[in-house]
Amino acid sequence: MDPFLLSKTLHIAGTFGFFSAMGAVALGSGSSKKSASILHGVSLLLLLLVGFAMLKKPPMGQYWWMVKLGLWLVLGILPALVKRKVMPPAVVLVIAIVCGVIAAYLGLAKPF
Repeated sequence: MDPFLLSKTLHIAGTFGFFSAMGAVALGSGSSKKSASILHGVSLLLLLLVGFAMLKKPPMGQYWWMVKLGLWLVLGILPALVKRKVMPPAVVLVIAIVCGVIAAYLGLAKPF
């Protein structure tokens, strides 16, 4: 099996896990939030590790991967914003989707 294809598949699986967890954190209650928080953390870790594995060596002359790392950090704090009631869950979900779209664009287009 092609290792790059496996990496892309794991990266996409991590993305699905992340967005599923965000929906469950924002809309769930009780024990489901704990399970969703665990899925959120595992998915973010998978995204980070597989993303760097696909890069092999970060392209230091380009900055798109640094922006993606910043988006990854934003995505990591979103459940805390819901838990502490800093922002409404619907707004947090919209922020997560916008960050995901920006990250996908940066990964595919590598604009800078």
